[in-house]
Amino acid sequence: MDKTERKLKELSLLFELSQEIGQSLNIQSITKPLLKVMAEHMGMHRGTISLRNPETDEIEIEEAYGLSGDQLKRGKYKLGEGITGKVVETGKPMIIPKISEEPMFLDRTGARDSLDKTDISFICVPIIYGNKTLGAISADRLFDENVTLDEDVRLLSIISSMIAQAVQLRLSAEQERIRLRKENERLQEELKDRFRPSNIIGNSKKMLDVYDLIAQVSRSDTSVLIRGESGTGKELVAHAIHYNSLRAHNPFIKVNIAALPESMIESELFGHEKGSFTGAITQHKGRFELAEGGTLFIDEIGDLSPPLQVKLLRVLQEKEFERVGGTKTIKVKVRILAATHQNLEEMVAENRFRQDLFYRLNVFPILIPPLRERKEDILLLSDHFVEQYGEKTLKGIKRISTPAIDMLMSYHWPGNVRELENCIERAVLLSTDGVIHGHHLPPSLQTAEATHTSFSGGLEAALERYERELIYEALKTTRGNMSKAAEELGITERIMGLRVKKYDIDFMKLRGKE
Repeated sequence: MDKTERKLKELSLLFELSQEIGQSLNIQSITKPLLKVMAEHMGMHRGTISLRNPETDEIEIEEAYGLSGDQLKRGKYKLGEGITGKVVETGKPMIIPKISEEPMFLDRTGARDSLDKTDISFICVPIIYGNKTLGAISADRLFDENVTLDEDVRLLSIISSMIAQAVQLRLSAEQERIRLRKENERLQEELKDRFRPSNIIGNSKKMLDVYDLIAQVSRSDTSVLIRGESGTGKELVAHAIHYNSLRAHNPFIKVNIAALPESMIESELFGHEKGSFTGAITQHKGRFELAEGGTLFIDEIGDLSPPLQVKLLRVLQEKEFERVGGTKTIKVKVRILAATHQNLEEMVAENRFRQDLFYRLNVFPILIPPLRERKEDILLLSDHFVEQYGEKTLKGIKRISTPAIDMLMSYHWPGNVRELENCIERAVLLSTDGVIHGHHLPPSLQTAEATHTSFSGGLEAALERYERELIYEALKTTRGNMSKAAEELGITERIMGLRVKKYDIDFMKLRGKE
């Protein structure tokens, strides 16, 4: 082919490419026809357009000619990796006359077999827009000693400049998509943090699930059944639902069925008229009337007697009731939140709780996990209670000692968060040095089962444990400084050294620790 013919063929190629590019600046719609035209005019066996991923900074094949789908997916390079990575990193074209003789050629796609490699030349040029290298165009063609590849490089460079704007638009759109996604994720997290009930402490996975359920149900008028063991914080969840609901500015009224004599429950719920029974000297509004427009939280719903279960079911269904001793029907718009630690399904099976009432209450159940199933929250809760009761008692509690933390984490907490709160309140009252020590915690936490220790040594062993704890805490406070720790404890450095050796305390590890 003479020079004139080559020039005409080149012009024909560029014209055809310009026609394709002129139809759209959407790179996804022009890459495939562009590579096909290049293959027809240049004798190209394979060709790729690879773009730099703005999020990972990896170079990925956007479109290819002569590659299968699996081969295309394998075409990923880091900056500077292989020929394509090097071209994108440097912004300069590269010519490989024989890929079989070039160790930098990785054949990451696996498209060239061993025979093919001996006869293939590889050309790769960067796609540059302004001062940014956005990607690269590459082409495989048969090796020919008599053919210079400089013309192919020049032609590919022209083509890359023709599509650079379309590539830039594509990458800008991708960057905007990534930005919007990250902004959306940030806002979602912000909303989660804002919605996370301020009255509930816990970051464990199980508590995050509870927060999600609160978020889903709060804005509705759906009845919620809050379930969980005693002391898990069911009332706090009820508060969170109400104060994040559309009824937040209306009353939140609560009643604990287990805390009331059975004879008073009906009157407390529905009210009574004057003279309706002995002692009813005035008219009394019940909790339903007081909660009008707001939320009524009924705790320990499982203790409600069968006759009152019927009356409660009527309120849930008909939104009306009569006071004790009255005949006037009172309409109410109240949202019901109920809580129980009992197994209502078993009670239904034993005919101790109405099935229809159970279904009415159990529209949206929320199960609060026991503290033993969310141990990662124990220290968070402990710190919260230390701060709370430290302020109340005007004591500056700085921290909880390591042995005390071990005890808190080892205990099984049958009384859940309420028991933990009581333990910390007691420990704050007992502390005299601004630190919660193990001996400040109740005896139930200091058992062999809770601390994984044995008291078989009697008093002497207990005293040694106490001595070791004091020495360890002093060293921790002084960041492993034996001299200062001895001075703090009122003993000589020699005795301190002997005790550290006796109890095998690695004071060097405590240096630099807060």
